[in-house]
Amino acid sequence: MLETTSCILTFVQQTDYENVRLLYINEKVRKYLGGVIEEKGIIIRFNKMMQPTRNAFYFTVKEKGTDAFVGLVSFDTHHDGNSTELSFQFLPDYWGMGYATEVCNAMIAFAFNKLQINTLVAETQTANIASCRLLEKIGMELQENVVRFGAEQAIYRLIKEVDT
Repeated sequence: MLETTSCILTFVQQTDYENVRLLYINEKVRKYLGGVIEEKGIIIRFNKMMQPTRNAFYFTVKEKGTDAFVGLVSFDTHHDGNSTELSFQFLPDYWGMGYATEVCNAMIAFAFNKLQINTLVAETQTANIASCRLLEKIGMELQENVVRFGAEQAIYRLIKEVDT
């Protein structure tokens, strides 16, 4: 479990299926993620979260006090097959409230301090201006643009600062 000022992050559990499903069927959430997912695809993705690989971590994000489902945040292997990727999806009702910044900063601290990961990447469509801004706000720097999944993607990177 991880905790921020406003949120509690816990590993995805079987009882989270319906909440996770809400993300995958939401057109606003999925606008830059390839569109809504059909039930069979949701089940496959959810099963992957329930049985993550050694280097993957999937967390549900819930609002403190209300226990309302806010979204998902995760680490998994990036498309390059090597880097650790920070990913996030939040329900639109929680956009613009600072939760994503708070949660992503907590995940960065977890990666750098607990998991001993020294470099993180994040990938988003260049058209997803809000996600690009968020990634820059949390200290990530644009490394390159690539075309993947039929759209231009921005790949951001954050390297742990070494104490001298």
